[in-house]
Amino acid sequence: MAFRIKASFILKHQPDILIVQECENPEKLKFQGGPFEPADMLWFGKNPNKGLGIFSYGKFRLKLIETYNPEIRMVIPIAVNGGGYRFTLYAIWANNPSDPDGQYVEQVWKALDHYEKGISKKWTMLAGDFNSNTIWDKNGRISNHSNVVKRLEEKGIYSSYHLYHQQDQGLERHPTLYLYRHKDKPYHIDYCFISTDMVNKLKSVEIGGHKYWTQYSDHVPLIVNFA
Repeated sequence: MAFRIKASFILKHQPDILIVQECENPEKLKFQGGPFEPADMLWFGKNPNKGLGIFSYGKFRLKLIETYNPEIRMVIPIAVNGGGYRFTLYAIWANNPSDPDGQYVEQVWKALDHYEKGISKKWTMLAGDFNSNTIWDKNGRISNHSNVVKRLEEKGIYSSYHLYHQQDQGLERHPTLYLYRHKDKPYHIDYCFISTDMVNKLKSVEIGGHKYWTQYSDHVPLIVNFA
């Protein structure tokens, strides 16, 4: 939360595309020009202090795709164009407390059904806070994290972190969340899944460190670089 007072710390990394969960709405974000001013921005949410913000910089532009279903909270289909790239981004903050079917990974599962045609195409990325991990799979429940991963891999879409660092789902060495900012409560719940054609351009995947980033958030950034 309060992204306006934290933006400078992440923008030092010069992102082309930035996905921010628990982001305040644009009326509260006064970048006042300069290097922090995004080239394009989309925001979604009901709470003005706590939504999903997607920002682009440089030549990159964002356009909401018409298949967007606001009932799936929140998985946002966005056409990204610029810098020699043209791809579909599904920006994610899986969090819908009002859904009786499930609040977290169930939202991603429903998105895989609703956006099936788009997700099956090449040049596809699903990135953000999935609020899920294989360690929380429930017996007898099809809409779990492992099955989400399996469905994506069947379409040729893979977790960039797990590929780059050669990790298994549920056994990640690098947490992306420290619950209550405590180092002894680590979890890996943020992901960037990419289609095979984007895998071929994958350059590096970095995870922020606990000591520095927990000054500002209980999450640390997942930074994916492409050639």
